[in-house]
Amino acid sequence: MSGYLRRRLPALLGALLLPVAAFTTLAAPPAHAAGKLTAAFSSADNGSWWKGTLVVRNDNATAVTGWTLEFDLPTGVTISSSYNGEATVTGRHVVAKNAYYNATVAAKSTTEPYSFWFVATGPIAAPTGCTVNGDKCDGTPDLPPGAPGKPSVVAVTTRSVALSWAAAGAGDYPVASYEILNGAVVVGTSTGTSGTATGLSPATSYNLTVRAKDSRGNPGPAGPPVAVTTTDPASDPVPPTAPTNLRATTVTSSAVTLAWNPATDDVGVVSYDVYQGGVPVQSVTGTSVTVNSLAPATSYVFTVRARDAVDNLSPPSAPLAMTTGDLAGAGKYTRVGYFTQWGIYGRQYFVKNLDTSGTAAKLDVINYAFENIDPVNLTCLAGVTKGTTANPQDPDQGTGAGDADADYGRAFSAAQSVDGVADDGWGKLRGNLNQLKKLKAKYPHLKVVVSLGGWTYSKYFSDVAATDASRQKFVKSCIDVWIKGNLPAYNGAGGDGVAAGIFDGIDLDWEWPGSPDGHAGNHWSVNDKADNTALLAEFRKQLDALGGSHRLLTAFTPADPAKINQGWDLSRIFSYLDIANVQGYDFHGAGSDNSWEPNRTGHQANLYADTQDPYGVKFSTDAAVRTYLDAGVNPRKLTIGLPFYGRGWQGVTDGGVKGEWQAATGAAPGQFAEEAGTRGYNNLLTTFPGLTVLHDEQSVSAYAYTGAGGQWWTFDDPWSIGKKAAYVKSKGLLGAMIWEMSGDTAGGALITALDNGLK
Repeated sequence: MSGYLRRRLPALLGALLLPVAAFTTLAAPPAHAAGKLTAAFSSADNGSWWKGTLVVRNDNATAVTGWTLEFDLPTGVTISSSYNGEATVTGRHVVAKNAYYNATVAAKSTTEPYSFWFVATGPIAAPTGCTVNGDKCDGTPDLPPGAPGKPSVVAVTTRSVALSWAAAGAGDYPVASYEILNGAVVVGTSTGTSGTATGLSPATSYNLTVRAKDSRGNPGPAGPPVAVTTTDPASDPVPPTAPTNLRATTVTSSAVTLAWNPATDDVGVVSYDVYQGGVPVQSVTGTSVTVNSLAPATSYVFTVRARDAVDNLSPPSAPLAMTTGDLAGAGKYTRVGYFTQWGIYGRQYFVKNLDTSGTAAKLDVINYAFENIDPVNLTCLAGVTKGTTANPQDPDQGTGAGDADADYGRAFSAAQSVDGVADDGWGKLRGNLNQLKKLKAKYPHLKVVVSLGGWTYSKYFSDVAATDASRQKFVKSCIDVWIKGNLPAYNGAGGDGVAAGIFDGIDLDWEWPGSPDGHAGNHWSVNDKADNTALLAEFRKQLDALGGSHRLLTAFTPADPAKINQGWDLSRIFSYLDIANVQGYDFHGAGSDNSWEPNRTGHQANLYADTQDPYGVKFSTDAAVRTYLDAGVNPRKLTIGLPFYGRGWQGVTDGGVKGEWQAATGAAPGQFAEEAGTRGYNNLLTTFPGLTVLHDEQSVSAYAYTGAGGQWWTFDDPWSIGKKAAYVKSKGLLGAMIWEMSGDTAGGALITALDNGLK
């Protein structure tokens, strides 16, 4: 079906449904203020149902693109279907956003013949509270709130005045906040009917007023003034005593509630200042406070000082050292798994498979991999569909690449959908992101983070991390796109906020800061180590500034001690990171283009160093973990990486040791032609029926020698994963991370082994 016919179908259907019946216009298009849209409602009676239509009108001299209608249904009215827009009904409240084909309303024109309409039952009546793009549908100006009552003085200091007042009456929209004014200058704000004017001068008289602002930002008139004089510092030269018995009453992974015994003062204590690491973070009037936006499994030191009415500060309390809880909770472990954006193609692995395999129920965090960096703007890249080049050594292999179609443009069938409901092809959110949204609804415990970078997309990390300005710009763009969900328009999908709430944080997969050993063409600098720390700090700062629940900040970190030293300041980064997913695989391999270690086999994911390993640097998961722990990293910040895939060589002779550390002629044929030397665990089992899996007890390695073609494969299996789970528990680590979940069997044999081992 052509795009033109698809756009025409809803309007034609509406015409076919309408009988020759009475057509009642309930509202005529009014005069319209410049720069705003209006909307007129009409209805048509069809007997057993009626049709409601909202025609959006643009009286401006230029076109307007994008419109959203909001209205409340009259009592007793229900909507069964709608057309020419995407409607969300919550109780009686309806939010209707334009379809992609009627988003632009031409100058001096309307949305006809593709106006939003709905099928309704119940009494025929116009909706109430109608707005279009936030403005009233009839085009009349907003009625602002009324004036609050005269303020009462609650407390006075040298530089502040605490007030309370009677609430203002609402206008067209509810009161959202109040402003305290000194003349025309705002000196305080509040969301309730009390607040504090700050930044005042000592021993100075003021006439303070209060005005309300509604949820649309419309200010009302100021109420009656109150006269007040700030305190003279000379009237009280004696500071309060220090607060005592500072203690933590509640500790979570991201917050701590502190309490203390009150200080004394000859006149009176008016507030307490709370310090975190010597830096003031909050001021309160009571003797307890909750400090939020803390990192899990991280040590902090707090003190408290009392303040009197003339701003005399007490000595600090005795310091309180405490450590926040970890993400999993005492005696529990976190399971992190990567879901690959491109798995829906050759692998035919969909978000739904996470459900049907039982994997979703056993995971705590899903890392959605990977998103790229815009090579021109140095911002988070979204909204493009451009593949990588076939040559893995091409310096521009991943430049500008991305897959908006897989992310949010592709319409999945019912058979591919988590809830069995197909995408209709018109929605603003489709693809993997819509399926992740459905998966989270089914498994509320799941957190999903978006992974930036990876092997192919790490080229520009050094550039975005290089300056304070570039870091701020990059982080803001990533939060706008992936956390706030403001997706660029793509094939009728996308729009502001359409992906909000899907991602619970950011995962950074910079491979590798400060090292020339990343993908060919990657930018790197000797300053990357410091810049990496600053980038993590900026992500933590902006994520915390969003408020609400704690957002995760995680990173894929190297096993190689040299790469750790080049790019990761272990003494500082864990003030910002929630999880470091430590590389636990790819210790050896041939590489898809035989550019790595094509001439000798070797274990890719051994837990301990193999005593037979002939290489100078003997990689192992344990050696990697010890590097972090020896640097003082809290073990409850660390997960170990597990491969759900194998690496293989061909032309390998038995040598009496089933191929371990033997000569080879290159990478074995892979699961996919472009991925020589790599097969998912399940693909190994199905490609080589009856495969005899061998176990190296000393290094904790699983491997197999096929004989046919002299293929030798190294991987993790349920046995080795069970051993690694026991290791996680013995070291007190946070848990394990999986790359990547499509390699598991249909029944989830590997994730089940991990889950059982961590119980």
